[in-house]
Amino acid sequence: MNATTSAQRARQWTGPALFSYGFRPFFLAGALYAAIAVGVWVPWYLGAVTLPTDWPPIAWHAHELLFGYVPAVVAGFLLTAVPNWTGRLPVVGWPLAGLFAFWLLGRFAIATSDWFGAALTAIATLSFLAGLGAVIGREILAGRNWKNLKVLIIVVMLFAAQALFQWEVLNDGHSVYGARLAIATTITLIVLIGGRIVPSFTGNWLRQRGGQTMPVPFSRFDAIVIAVSVVALAAWIVAPSFEGVAIAAAPLLLLAGILQLVRQARWRPLRTFAEPLVTILHVAYLFVPLGFLLAAVAAASESAVPNTAAIHAWTAGAIGTMTLAVMTRATLGHTGRTLTAGAATVAIYGLVVLAALTRIGAAVFPSGMDWLLSVSAVAWIGAFAGFSLVYGPLLVRRRGA
Repeated sequence: MNATTSAQRARQWTGPALFSYGFRPFFLAGALYAAIAVGVWVPWYLGAVTLPTDWPPIAWHAHELLFGYVPAVVAGFLLTAVPNWTGRLPVVGWPLAGLFAFWLLGRFAIATSDWFGAALTAIATLSFLAGLGAVIGREILAGRNWKNLKVLIIVVMLFAAQALFQWEVLNDGHSVYGARLAIATTITLIVLIGGRIVPSFTGNWLRQRGGQTMPVPFSRFDAIVIAVSVVALAAWIVAPSFEGVAIAAAPLLLLAGILQLVRQARWRPLRTFAEPLVTILHVAYLFVPLGFLLAAVAAASESAVPNTAAIHAWTAGAIGTMTLAVMTRATLGHTGRTLTAGAATVAIYGLVVLAALTRIGAAVFPSGMDWLLSVSAVAWIGAFAGFSLVYGPLLVRRRGA
């Protein structure tokens, strides 16, 4: 099934344009929610507001960014990309609206868990990833697109991480392993998908400019880097409970960080500065090796400070920046706009990078934590609210409108 047929399927939907393609509702709602979640959490954490939930503020904050925002963007990306991979028609219209309703239900349930109770909250919040996994699995299996089964595994791992996270919060009031599993799973997705799109988009842009030196194609080296990174992340997940694993984790994380830096250097990042739409992909990916290196320091020193810095290098940095980079590019491309970053888009990129760097800085420099956290929160809200304002009109209108 070619792209024209997919476009025809989208045009056959006569309802709201928002549900004419998977990226539209999930990119817009995900960005809005990323801004709202931090905007609500800061005054809640400071005691200025409360929510009708039995979840502690920090647990809610982590859960909603890892299992509210991240799955929304993953859904928008996969529901748009999988039809291209499988040759099948995209999910549009009421089925897409129904899946989106499950996502909204989860957000409402977790914010009002006092009303829902633990069991119904868990069912409501887990229903979205279960539904997304079923849809993606059906499409991959029906299209016999076996090489992309790994993305279904990612969705299943996120589901397992969310279930574990909720079980930990119910029993301990916080999550260690569920949160780590979610972060590691999402970073693995960035390593896999980023390893496709970053060199591909970089090469396309360099060829348009007549460049002679192209990104190095995927090779055995990339496979080794991915394997080492997955093993290092697995060790990082279980390290808090196993002293022997914790000792081995430090060199594994260090090796993964170094290999990821070498891998990215092979993609020619320094040749992309003339187009921020390409540069931001490299900036986002750079937070991946940074997280590995900080995690290695934390594992070697048994210090919570570098570990918190590593977590936010991966979450606010790699995840926050890469998702915004993908959302801006995909929205421009799928709505027929020129693939170039205007001033507003560059400002969005600048804000999300500032949010990540100041959040990492708050972990590394506790003496400046208050003002660094404040800057990070304001910059994060500005980045995602900015995306909603600039790209929201494109997402709710039909292509060409």
